Amino acid sequence: MLIPLVLGLSVFALAVAVGLARWVLRQDNGTPQMRTVSDAIQEGAAAFLRRQYRTIFGLSIVLAVLIFVLYAFFRTPHPGEPSATTMAAWTTLSFVFGAVCSGVAGLIGMFVAVRANIRTASAARSSLNRALQIALRGGAVSGLFVVAMSLLGVGGLYTIVHALDVVPAERIPLLIVGYGFGASFVALFAQLGGGIYTKAADVGADLVGKVEAGIPEDDPRNPAVIADLVGDNVGDCAGRGADLFESTAAENIGAMILGAGLAAANPTAFGGVAMLGVILFPLVVRAFGLVASIIGILIVKAREDEDPMHALNRGYMATAVLAAVGFTAGTWWLLNPVGAPDAWWHFALCGVIGIATSIAFVYITQYYTEYRYRPVKSIAAASVTGPATNIIAGFAVALECTALPTFAIGTAIIASYKIGVSSGLEHAGLFGTAVATMGMLGTAAYILAMDTFGPITDNAGGVIEMSHQPEDIRRRTDRLDAVGNTTKALTKGYAIGSADSSCSRRIWTRSARWARRSPPWTSRSRRCSWAACSARCWCSGSRRSRSGRSPGPP
Repeated sequence: MLIPLVLGLSVFALAVAVGLARWVLRQDNGTPQMRTVSDAIQEGAAAFLRRQYRTIFGLSIVLAVLIFVLYAFFRTPHPGEPSATTMAAWTTLSFVFGAVCSGVAGLIGMFVAVRANIRTASAARSSLNRALQIALRGGAVSGLFVVAMSLLGVGGLYTIVHALDVVPAERIPLLIVGYGFGASFVALFAQLGGGIYTKAADVGADLVGKVEAGIPEDDPRNPAVIADLVGDNVGDCAGRGADLFESTAAENIGAMILGAGLAAANPTAFGGVAMLGVILFPLVVRAFGLVASIIGILIVKAREDEDPMHALNRGYMATAVLAAVGFTAGTWWLLNPVGAPDAWWHFALCGVIGIATSIAFVYITQYYTEYRYRPVKSIAAASVTGPATNIIAGFAVALECTALPTFAIGTAIIASYKIGVSSGLEHAGLFGTAVATMGMLGTAAYILAMDTFGPITDNAGGVIEMSHQPEDIRRRTDRLDAVGNTTKALTKGYAIGSADSSCSRRIWTRSARWARRSPPWTSRSRRCSWAACSARCWCSGSRRSRSGRSPGPP
């Protein structure tokens, strides 16, 4: 029942994304002058992705062969694992599948984003709200495809391995860890390649236009503007999408492994079918988060005289509340053993802490990057006296803005760990931190929609400027562009925060593993090899120590 639910909601999200894409592409695509600029952006983005994915494809083949060889001929299987050849085949297949899913999600998101820009620009001639909805729904295609493809890939691999009965159900997540590695491999190139190209094109266009020629930004006399507009898409759409695809895929598999460890440590509470519920819990609540994101995206609407950021914030808060409800329902359904009747609300609280942390990141980022607040105003005031004071003020704000996110992440990790420990289950602390990270990523589809909203509105402003549209239309797109700059910064903080939460848990787990390792005089039969920490660890089971308790992570 659980796997069909996960796969069904993933397919539903993909269907909604296709519907949104068709709705966006049906909108008016502007004047011939606007289409000339938009076509150049599409051509440049397509050329970049062709070159990038050709490189990724070639290196992926080499790395897949290397993975197979290392697993098949240089790694000795642990007790209870399948043969070396089987391990090699499934790990390699998972790697390739993860890379393909990440690439497909990025390509489809980019295809719609570079076509939504001109439709946003055209809508801005008559309505701010219409332009806002087109830009957000165009971005939502990327967000929904990234999260749904990640979920569909992990759930699909789990279903195939389970149907073929390759390993017991609790060991399946360990067999498909290559999926996260494949996603990470694509994200490496998409983030670095797209990010470097974006900044090089942006700085180059500003140097030749603003500094040397003294002409405005996005002026049609500057040929580097097209490269700048292309860079916004390949960096903030394809690059950030690949980054969050990797984060969601790795966190799904890592949390499934921790769930298997939790079930192994509490066999009386999670035996039989209940064990599958714990293992598949991350996929189920992530699917609920997809539904919450869809509802949040569809309800966004702004008044013509309203700040567009307020409308986006309302949609995000609705998404966060619905995701919290989904988490609570999921924990009550799947993490409610008879032996620990209060455990479910402890884990629900951990998920709510993660969602609250993501909300904190949203508002912290807005405070430091929106034009209405003190940090941006102080940098603008410093610019009056020259570039030196601008650089000093900007760097000071950059140093200051790291404090609150650090405190937020630290508080969330410690609180979720302590709440997990107090649930009454063995080794539930680390699973509590995993649930908190799942909470942070529960709204990932909406966050990524806001991220892709940024390059779409930025491109829309460029299309308006280069096609010589009236000044009042340019002011309207400037309002959207200012909000888009904030949403792009927001997603960077969100991605880093979720990655920090996940990495902190892995470090904590490894430290606990070494700190509690049995002394050398303890017999091998009494040792516990507990490594259910992440998608990069291998769990070789849990044996009882001399005290009768499994000395796994604290």
